[in-house]
Amino acid sequence: MTAIVKDENMMLEKSYLNACNICLGILQEFCEKKFIKKVCQKVESAGYEFTNLVFSVSFPPQLSVREHAAWLLVKQEMGKQGLSLGRDDIVQLKEAYKWITHPLFSEELGVPVDGKSLFEVSVIFAHPETDEDCHFLSTSCPDCFKPAKNKQSVFTRMAVVKALDKIKEEDFRKKFPCPPNSPKSFCSAVEIECAHGAVFVAGRYNKYSRNLPQTPWIIDGERKLESSVEELISSQLLTVFKAESFNFSSSGREDVDVRTLGNGRPFAVELVNPRRVQFTSRDIKELQQKINISSDKIQVRDLQLVTREAIGHMKEGEEVKTKTYSALVWTDKAIQKKDIEFLDDLKDLQINQKTPLRVLHRRPLAIRTRIIHTMETHYIDEHHFRLHLKTQAGTYIKEFVHGDFGRTKPNIGSLMDGTADILELDVESVDVDWPPALND
Repeated sequence: MTAIVKDENMMLEKSYLNACNICLGILQEFCEKKFIKKVCQKVESAGYEFTNLVFSVSFPPQLSVREHAAWLLVKQEMGKQGLSLGRDDIVQLKEAYKWITHPLFSEELGVPVDGKSLFEVSVIFAHPETDEDCHFLSTSCPDCFKPAKNKQSVFTRMAVVKALDKIKEEDFRKKFPCPPNSPKSFCSAVEIECAHGAVFVAGRYNKYSRNLPQTPWIIDGERKLESSVEELISSQLLTVFKAESFNFSSSGREDVDVRTLGNGRPFAVELVNPRRVQFTSRDIKELQQKINISSDKIQVRDLQLVTREAIGHMKEGEEVKTKTYSALVWTDKAIQKKDIEFLDDLKDLQINQKTPLRVLHRRPLAIRTRIIHTMETHYIDEHHFRLHLKTQAGTYIKEFVHGDFGRTKPNIGSLMDGTADILELDVESVDVDWPPALND
């Protein structure tokens, strides 16, 4: 309060509060219910579903410098009294701020503040007036401040904290005032953001078209086919989950002209920053039906919500799992049933495959050893038979049939001492027991 003498009468007038020289006004201005309400209004208008939240704050890095200066000062004064003070005896400014604001957020939003929540509310503070507080550290500890491509400034909070741990007390005192100078202005909250951690949906898909790639087929910026398995599934999920974007992954992939039959191929979709996340099993079943009705080129089964960790099961054992295929084979020379029966007797045939010419633009040149576990033939006519194969994952089936100009050895053509080619190929099973089958 400031005393003002006017007409010989003492009058009291409230002066403007000065910004604290340690917290730069954060504990003065931003712990009030008025500010909490402002943040909560932003949260509610963002339209997210959530049952709890994690609250994070980003303080300007110079606050760490000012906290350090205050600690050195208090430590010095206590030392004069014969008392000791360690860093662990000090409550960090960020912790103090969260202790004050967490109950206020819970009260205003009606949900608990939980450090494990996938829904995050973050506030970013800035104080341009004191930005240069950190600059002296770059001469004292230059190795702590290395430019990073995605950072606007080298003076990140982590870099500043690292430098403060390294700098000697006497060097710090020489270059920075203890206590710090009082600022003229308060901190400002420059950004209030909401984001939800990714959620994951998994299932198995069948592909019935011989003119549908698994992922968008774009060459030199030009789309070759209008859709893909990934888009037919993920576009529906994106809409229903109100997500920003998605990442599609699967247990292997099939070519554009190959069908996937049987119990389908396992897949998973990561939905980034979804606004809707609360679904019952009935909701997911209806979503599966929606995907299946949307196209006759694919069908989805066993659709379910899974954890990020569970997706690891899909990728486990990529090299050891097996797949079964059905191929329609053409031969240049006329054959009888007895000419192909020997293939049925070949078990665990080892083949060497040099990276096929058709994928050489995206795969490194290498020779891969693969196993053809079993083969079963069905004679059709003098130039055609159907070949059922069970193989090690990662086997190039088309190349095993036609040989790829001798890059796959042995191959069906060389085994039959002639020329063979593949006319149609179907994936009949992908032997990965994931995700768990559901009772539809």
